[in-house]
Amino acid sequence: MLRTIKTAYKKDPALKKGINFLEVFLYQGVHAIWLHRIAHSLHKLKIPFVPRLISQINRLITHIEIHPGAKIGRYFFIDHGSGIVIGETTEIGDNVMMYHGVTLGGHGWWIDKKGQKRHPTIGNNVILGVGCKILGPVTIGNNCKIGAGAIVIEDVPANSTVVAELGKYIIKEGRKVKRKEIEKVEVPKEEWFELKRKILLMEEMNKRK
Repeated sequence: MLRTIKTAYKKDPALKKGINFLEVFLYQGVHAIWLHRIAHSLHKLKIPFVPRLISQINRLITHIEIHPGAKIGRYFFIDHGSGIVIGETTEIGDNVMMYHGVTLGGHGWWIDKKGQKRHPTIGNNVILGVGCKILGPVTIGNNCKIGAGAIVIEDVPANSTVVAELGKYIIKEGRKVKRKEIEKVEVPKEEWFELKRKILLMEEMNKRK
């Protein structure tokens, strides 16, 4: 539990020194991890019903759904947290950062079979951006970044960055946009360089860790 608090303080710039540090005890991401550690321990002991009950209480309190069978490594941190779903056969490595709205799920009941690996394996030092969806028994390699809104259904090799397509207009200022204009992706140079600077900064911070 102490490790979870230290990880939150290290990764969340909103946490300040002094008395404000106590805000960490209000974080639903911290609560979710604590409750999951308990549920997972009971699950490994093959205790029936209780682990899933704890999981459902966790979901009710935090809006974060983690199956008791999911394996989660050290220094895991959930920022904000609401809307997260982590499936039963998910495996998460060490030092993983996860934002709200992330789904580590399966393909669906019509494909997934009981007793099989149905959910993703996440390597070490991975960042999972807001609302990304990683579906099926895919592997995300070490040191990867999955951008906001990205949908991943295939393995991602280590040291990779995956991003979702930028939003496009279909109607702009009340006028329907032509197909050839929809296919264009125009990013102002200033915004592009700022985005690139932030990505390079994140990569540099990960190297220091």
